Amino acid sequence: MKLSTRARYGLKALIDLGLHSENETVSLQSIAERQDISVSYLEQLMAMLKKAGLVTSSRGAYGGYRLGRPAEEISVGDILRVLEGGLEAAVCPGIENDGTCHGSDVCVAKNVWKRINDSITNAVDTLMLGELIEESRIAHEKKG
Repeated sequence: MKLSTRARYGLKALIDLGLHSENETVSLQSIAERQDISVSYLEQLMAMLKKAGLVTSSRGAYGGYRLGRPAEEISVGDILRVLEGGLEAAVCPGIENDGTCHGSDVCVAKNVWKRINDSITNAVDTLMLGELIEESRIAHEKKG
C-alpha cells in the first residue's frame, strides 16, 4: 500500500495540531511553516478533516484549528480513510463491478488479499493519534 502525499501531509498536520493546540487554536500558517507544507494544500486537507469531524475551526483574530475529538480517540485509520478513501492494498482481480467473483468457491488467492487487507486495517485502526503525538513530543524534547 502506497500512501499519497495527501495522507502523509494530513497525518503530519494532525500530529502538529495535537502538539500545539492544547491551550489554543492553531493557525494553518504556523502548521505550514513547521511542517513545510503549503497553506493552500493544508486548507484542502483541513476541509476534508473538518467535514469528517476530526478537526474543528474558529474564525477571527484568534481563530484556527484544533482536534475535533481527543487524540486518544482518533485512529490513524480514521485519518487515512478520510484522506485516502478505502484502505485496501490488494483487490482481488476476479471481482466484477457488481461485487461478484466467478470462481470464488475454488480461489485460494482471495484469502491472501483478505489477510493483507485485514492486517493493514488492524494496524491503522489500533494506532492512535495520541500515541503519535506523544512520540513526537518525546522526540522534540530529546532534540532540545
